[in-house]
Formats: sequence, C-alpha cells, structure tokens
Amino acid sequence: MAGELHNKVTLTRGELETVEHGNSEENSHHHHFDDDGRDKRTGTVLTASAHIITAVIGSGVLSLAWAISQLGWVVGPVVLMLFSFITYFTSTLLADCYRSPDPVSGKRNYTYMGVVRSHLGGFKVQLCGLAQYGNLVGISIGYTITGSISMAAIQRSNCFHRNGHEANCYANNNGFMLIFASFQLILSQIPNFHKLGWLSIVAAVMSFAYSTIGLGLSLAKVAEGNDNFTTTLTGVTVGEDVTGNEKIWKTFQSLGDIAFAYAFSTVLVEIQDTLKSSPPENRTMKRASFIGVATTTTFYMLCGCLGYAAFGNKAPGNFLTGFGFYNPFWLVDIANICIAIHLIGAYQVFCQPIFQFVENKCKSRFPDSTFITKDFILDLSFTSLHINFFRLIWRSAYVVITTVIAMILPFFNDFLGLLGACAFWPLTVYFPIEMHIAQAKIERFSLRWSCLKMLSFTCLAVSLLAAAGSIQGLIKDVGSYKPFQGPPHE
Repeated sequence: MAGELHNKVTLTRGELETVEHGNSEENSHHHHFDDDGRDKRTGTVLTASAHIITAVIGSGVLSLAWAISQLGWVVGPVVLMLFSFITYFTSTLLADCYRSPDPVSGKRNYTYMGVVRSHLGGFKVQLCGLAQYGNLVGISIGYTITGSISMAAIQRSNCFHRNGHEANCYANNNGFMLIFASFQLILSQIPNFHKLGWLSIVAAVMSFAYSTIGLGLSLAKVAEGNDNFTTTLTGVTVGEDVTGNEKIWKTFQSLGDIAFAYAFSTVLVEIQDTLKSSPPENRTMKRASFIGVATTTTFYMLCGCLGYAAFGNKAPGNFLTGFGFYNPFWLVDIANICIAIHLIGAYQVFCQPIFQFVENKCKSRFPDSTFITKDFILDLSFTSLHINFFRLIWRSAYVVITTVIAMILPFFNDFLGLLGACAFWPLTVYFPIEMHIAQAKIERFSLRWSCLKMLSFTCLAVSLLAAAGSIQGLIKDVGSYKPFQGPPHE
C-alpha cells in the first residue's frame, strides 16, 4: 500500500494528467456503453413491469365479461387461470433464453428472432418472424380499432345523456381512427424501446384507472340487482340466448379473446433487452413477469367475473363501450379517455420491434446511405430533436397503412379472438418450450420432455379451435355489416 502511494506521489504532473485522462475516458466509455458496445441499458423491475402491464392489460380486458358469459361460472374462471399459469411459466422459459448458451453469462440476443436463431436455427427463425411480426401488425390494427371505439363512445355517451338511452347516437369511428393515427405519427418518431419507459408508465396507470372504473361500475350494477340479467354455470343458454351452433362457435371465439388478453410474449425479449445486466436480466425479467401476470390476472378475474355478474348472459362484447353502463356518464367518459390514452402508448410498445427490425435490416444492407443511417439534429429553444428521414417516412407509412386496414375491418371481438389464436401457441408456448428443451438439453421421451410436448400440443388444439371460432365470427360480421349502423359487438 505504501509503495503504491509512493509511486503515485512521484509521478510527474504530465504523467498524472495522462493517467487521469485515460481513466476518465475509460470510465466514460464504461458509463455509456454495455459490454457488447451498445448503449448502456437502464431498465429495472419497475420499467419492465410497466411495459408488461401496458402490453397485457390492453383491449383484451374489455371483452372478458363477454368471454366469461360464453363459458359460464365454472369453465370461464378456470380457463382464465390456466392461461395465466401457462403464460407465466413459458415467459420464465423465454427469459432464460435471452442469453445463449448460458442464461446468465452467455451472448445477448436482442430480438425474439435472434433468440430463436441462437437456440433452434433453420427455418424456425423465419417461422418465428412471420408469427411475431404478423401478430404485431395485427395488434397495431386491433388497437387502432379499439382506441377509436373508445373515443367514439365518449361522443355517444354525451349524446345518450342529452337525448335518452333510446336515441340514435351512432358515431362514425373512422374520424376517430384518424385522430388516433395522428398521435401515432408523432410518437412513432421515438427512436427505440429504451426511450419508451415514461410512456409505458403513463399507459400502465391509465390501464389501472379504466379497469378500476369498470370494476366499480360493475359492482354498483350488481348491488342494484336486476332480474333481467341472469347468469348460469355453463354460460349463455342454448335455445334461449343462442342456437347450438352459435354456442359452439362463440365458445371457441371466447378462448381466442382470453388468449389475446395474455399476449405479451411477442415483445418479451425486446422488453428484457432494456434491462440492466446486473442483476442478471433473466432474474429481473422473471420478477417483472410475475408482477405483471399476477397483477393483470387479478384485474382480469375481477373485470370478467364482476362484468358477467352485472350483465349476465347479455354481456356486451366491450363492457365500457357497448353501453352496458350509461350513468354516471362522466365516469364512463373518463374510463374511455383512459382507454384511449393507454392504447396510444401500448401501440408504441408493440410497434417498436417492427420498427427496429426494418431499420436494422436497411442499415445493414445500405450502410453508406445517409438517407437511412444519418440523424440530423434540430436545435430548439427547449430541446434538440434527432430527425432521420428514413425513420420519418417509413414509420409514418406504417401508421397510415395500419389505419386504413383498421377502417376496413372494424370488428372488435372477432378480430381480437383471431389475433389471440394466431399468436398464443407459436409465440407464447411453442418457441419458448422448444428453446428450453434445446438449451437445457432435455432428453427425448423423458418425463419432462413428454410433459412439455403435451402442453404444447394441447395449446395448439385450443388455438386452432379459437381461430376457427373467430374466423366464423368475422365471416358472419362482414356479411351482416352495415356501415351506417355501427360495427357489430361495439
């Protein structure tokens, strides 16, 4: 120790300045970059949980009362709990696959496709990309539909308040889709996932707000007591509420709606890639997944069951915009404002992986193109903006295209059910299980291998049934849709 101190004291002034400068540069580099040279990540359990809650408690919660009404008091809550257990279990498997081959010290994989490439490879990488990015585009469309329905519901709520509940208060959703899209045109210029923490926290708060309002309104309606709304152990009654065929198709569709309500695996890897490396990302992600899934399941059980108790077998497809509740109209308005704000943020959480994928591909293919790679700094009096012309044009085009498709397909429940059915098995179940088997080197035909494969096969069967029910519902809705009377299931 004394020798070290003596050496430091006898250094010349120039040598000391050189050492200090070198240490300063090294510390600065360490401060701004991760071990792989990328920008240093700052994500925590709080931000990851906010991202998950923002992604999970979306438009899916609004259809759960309807889904429970199709399944009844016995099967409905059981299915909800099963989906939550499966989602949490597979999310822990996926969290361990973020680094490869070792879940703590292995190489980082920045995207879901990158994780699949490291563990499985081959054509499964393309299959994953098709499932993930196709689903993300679908969610963008679904959130545009739902956000516009919530905005239109505010206009309709005030119309009903002025003119009575029997008034013809149709509001055209297309104008509200354009308003929703205008917000997305601005927010889509946020460069990457790492800059979305504040938006996800705001959106998560909004999701708690409208879920709580829905719970309160449902509880008040149950307390009032209404003999017009009946509930049963098996849900809607054949011969009284629906035909036998309708019962089957709507049961399948409700499975898709519940699956969609738990769809966050599509962005789990990208969320994990925002986390600090200490403590290990997989440990932090498992905690965040538990917090997120436990919180959302609690809200789902309350919203679904209390919504069913309030409306019985006549539960609307969207219990805050289907006008099961008319009063107090201002509280319904607040709930729908919260839904709109939440979905504006959630849209960005699901779009960022698409934006990053396209932009990284273009940068790697055209590294010398200043149009694609260069950021221009615009200094304003209060801040500075980084503008990339390729990002500006491509992301704006994406928002416009998804908005146009949403205008063509304004069907809430069936669309959500189809999205849930298409995404649940491949992204939430199949790939996490296959990668876990490969990473842990689980012996073929062992008990653990057989149980995991059986779980995957069962979820595949459920997804196929849900997809069939949703497609049948979409075909029926398209055939009966009249644009000036509002979309079905609104």
